[in-house]
Amino acid sequence: MNLRQLLIKVSKGEISVDEAEKLIKLYGIEIIGEFAKYDIGREVRIGYPEIIFAEGKDPNHLKEIIKRVLDKSERVIVSRVTEKDYPIIEEFKKEYKVYSDKMRRIFVIKDKNYKIQKTGGKIGIIAAGTSDIPYAEEVKIIDQELGCDVYTSYDAGIASLKRFLDSLTKVISKDVDVIVAVAGMEGALPSVVRSLVDIPVIGLPLSIGYGYGGRGEAALMSMLQSCSAGLLVVNIDNTVGAALAAASIANRVAKFRETKTC
Repeated sequence: MNLRQLLIKVSKGEISVDEAEKLIKLYGIEIIGEFAKYDIGREVRIGYPEIIFAEGKDPNHLKEIIKRVLDKSERVIVSRVTEKDYPIIEEFKKEYKVYSDKMRRIFVIKDKNYKIQKTGGKIGIIAAGTSDIPYAEEVKIIDQELGCDVYTSYDAGIASLKRFLDSLTKVISKDVDVIVAVAGMEGALPSVVRSLVDIPVIGLPLSIGYGYGGRGEAALMSMLQSCSAGLLVVNIDNTVGAALAAASIANRVAKFRETKTC
């Protein structure tokens, strides 16, 4: 629940001022031992929670961070999970609902009764190749958790223009607020998408390709040097950054769309 939703509940009399005050006080910095300071209040302030970056963390530290966050919140999202962390994640299945993307790199752990609050934001995700799908799915999971409706079209690379145009038409027909274009190799997809649509496009370069530049460098440089003005770009494999940027745009648009129709 973000700050706006909390205030709406107060205005409707669903919760008292005293209850709201207690909730706001909970949304501070959670100091966890000597190794972590988790920003509990981030979702209230800016609309999405701090996502735990698991890679490189001691498994015991990761477990304690997740546990402490769940004590204060109904949900936690953990990114860049590796095999050594799987046993830690599995332990939470006893009390919580746990699910992940196909690559098992992003996990969502939440109360079994937790319900996603729909925002009305609409996001399109287009992936250039089949190898890009797992990364696109990471973006999808995060954006769905943030209340957005997500529409996807995969294997839409520009090597086949008809295939690409069919995929773009499919996504645009949903009247999405923003598109995340996911591509490795030479990373041309986002530039072409941006040249054809009048909504924000976020380019997500991937470390997928051959030889020189094949670890995402070529895709990133291509997107940064795009002739399609206004293309937004995140770093290589930064699915979290792309997802949060897309949700910020879509949820902002949805808020004003709702106000306009009221």
